[in-house]
Amino acid sequence: MSAEPPVEAPARAERRAASLVVLHTGDGKGKTTAAMGIAMRAAGHGERVAVVQFMKSGRWKSGERLAAERLGIDWSVIGEGFTWDSEDLDRAAAIARAAWDEAAVRIAEGAHDVVVLDEVTYPLTWGWVPTADVVKAIADRPAHVSVVLTGRDAPGELRELADTVSESMNEKHAFDAGVAAMKGIDY
Repeated sequence: MSAEPPVEAPARAERRAASLVVLHTGDGKGKTTAAMGIAMRAAGHGERVAVVQFMKSGRWKSGERLAAERLGIDWSVIGEGFTWDSEDLDRAAAIARAAWDEAAVRIAEGAHDVVVLDEVTYPLTWGWVPTADVVKAIADRPAHVSVVLTGRDAPGELRELADTVSESMNEKHAFDAGVAAMKGIDY
């Protein structure tokens, strides 16, 4: 069965916002990829962009990080890596709190037009960083600062605060079939 193409334009937005809060959550692939697309788009328009990664470690040289650094995007990799590889979860929690401290400064100082908080939902879900602190910092941000957040199981308070929430659903993933992460596709 084929659908008919639209013949009327959708209603146009009537107002502009100084900034937005965008949340990419869910159990599917593509949350970080979507956030990096926003970061690249903003940098392409000459906006100042910062990325703070909460879970990935500095040992990972992801393609998006390499490309972003070439574009002048400020990039902070503060995470310790996968929790299942950690020998000290208390240390991992302290590192996540340090990442939040840096992210909160990046948001509040207003030096960036877009601040990406990659995988920020995990330390919230695990109680390492208080969700209320994150919500307050985002709500109190300078008017021109957009914030993009990623990670599974986003708390309801973040969903409520966000202007746009996208839920990524996992229907099928190569990893589930035993295929390792692929350079250029997965990292």
